[in-house]
Amino acid sequence: MGKGRLEAFSDGVIAILITIMVLELKIPHGDTIAALAPLLPVFLTYVVSFVYLGIYWNNHHHMLHATTRVNGKILWANLHLLFWLSLIPFATGWVGENHFASMPTAVYGVILLGAGFAYWVLQNAIIGDEGRESKLAAAVGTDFKGKISLVSYACAIPLAFVREWIADAVYVAVALLWLVPDKRIEARLRE
Repeated sequence: MGKGRLEAFSDGVIAILITIMVLELKIPHGDTIAALAPLLPVFLTYVVSFVYLGIYWNNHHHMLHATTRVNGKILWANLHLLFWLSLIPFATGWVGENHFASMPTAVYGVILLGAGFAYWVLQNAIIGDEGRESKLAAAVGTDFKGKISLVSYACAIPLAFVREWIADAVYVAVALLWLVPDKRIEARLRE
């Protein structure tokens, strides 16, 4: 099967998720900078979540660009990823509205862990179909960034109940790790 519909559907879902998140930002009651202060936690959570969705969209785009075809297993793995990404607006709102409280912060981490694991499953489904000699397999290599991300999320979840700011710092650090452009797939495609 061709991959066009999978790409278009995924792009549409991610665009809708970003739209849902921005619509949740409330207008401040007042015309001063001080009126923005109560909205700061919501806005900061939105920024982190926007970056995460952008990272997933970017990496998903590159991964599918290196993919030649899809099958039923890949389609279901992609839906699994989209399921976890679809929960990000909920967690974003909950964390922001509750000023980074422990439980919402831990749930945010569970959703990030689920999305990271689902991305890994999708990546492996594609490699399984296309083979260990495929462009994607060569580009991913040992996937250090993917593995360290999953371990970081797993560590941050219980840390949210010790000091939620540590868990939040871990989530931001992982996002920064992925924000640095990953040239592996682009380099393999140029070869």
